[in-house]
Amino acid sequence: MTPAPGSPGDVLTLISAGSATTRSDLARLTGLARSTISQRVDALIERGLVEETESGESTGGRPPRQLRLHAEEHAFAGVDLGATHCRIALMDMTGDLLAQCEDSLLIGEGPEKVLAHVDGRIDRLLAEAGRPRAALRVIGMGVPGPVEFATGRPNNPPIMPGWNDYPIPDYFPGVDVLVDNDVNVMALGEHRNAFPAARHLLFVKVGTGIGCGIVAEGTLHRGAQGSAGDIGHIRVSGHEESGCRCGNSACLEAVAGGAAVARRLTELGVPAETGADVVALVQAGNTQALRLVREAGRLIGEVLASLVNFFNPEAIVIGGALSRVHEHLLAGIRETIYRRSLPLATHHLSIVPSRMGVDAAVMGAGILAIEHYLSPDNINKIVNA
Repeated sequence: MTPAPGSPGDVLTLISAGSATTRSDLARLTGLARSTISQRVDALIERGLVEETESGESTGGRPPRQLRLHAEEHAFAGVDLGATHCRIALMDMTGDLLAQCEDSLLIGEGPEKVLAHVDGRIDRLLAEAGRPRAALRVIGMGVPGPVEFATGRPNNPPIMPGWNDYPIPDYFPGVDVLVDNDVNVMALGEHRNAFPAARHLLFVKVGTGIGCGIVAEGTLHRGAQGSAGDIGHIRVSGHEESGCRCGNSACLEAVAGGAAVARRLTELGVPAETGADVVALVQAGNTQALRLVREAGRLIGEVLASLVNFFNPEAIVIGGALSRVHEHLLAGIRETIYRRSLPLATHHLSIVPSRMGVDAAVMGAGILAIEHYLSPDNINKIVNA
């Protein structure tokens, strides 16, 4: 077997994954000399990234010293910004939750006001957790619109007036900030916490709009510019009369999103303005709402069937506002996918509702921050600085 790489970042990865808990483990897994392993470990300890304790059980002689992440001196913030809410989770290096909050906040108030609220809230959470601002290493943030991930700048987000091309990371000097589309961080949170064994996963958010987060080989796939998974603007045949906010017609979200279903219900004499109204009507047993939600599921299933044939995922996870009535929505989705996809592609396919619910985005944003910080390349920069 080819020995694993042995940079400080690679060594930390083995420790954080639990694959190695002693220096002997590291030497065995990497194939490096014990002296080299000692140099790597000592450098990680010096930077406050790893600590060594004498808690191992002895097999005869001195007990082995155990290695683990030094989580106490680091903090990471996951931020979930929605159209009308702000959720923040403060975590340590292992992903354990230190403190959290949720506030009503209108994204339409603009970046300066919204980000000032976020910054203040992070300070309060740090104080609650007993950690100084200097302990904050990375902020991960999900926003409800397209984002150029490399720069953290929103790109013509339809429900975020004043945010286009705003340099969000620049608002938080002295700390790394990663900004992504909300459905991507939802996919990450769902995968890492609820479906870690699925190497290929699609997370579909069905709210006012419709989007898809893609996990391929266990890694979030964003595409060349960060716009991968924008399935809401895939054309659905037979609905040319339905105009979309993007300027085209017959887009999936224009015929099957929460706002579209609400509009059709209103036209049928059942007043509804939002996806939440649709959910309330379904939960109350309104037959028109039940029928339209299932029909929306079938339309979403048409698009997903093509993705199943193309991508061959192990799991499709449905989240977003309309997923609260998932038994009706998923019935329509499953019906179309199993009818229109290849048998081999659906043989072991799971189509399930979100297990993380409203926590998917905020936890995913925190995981995004932690995984960036602990990546071998970043750790090597810290050690070699």
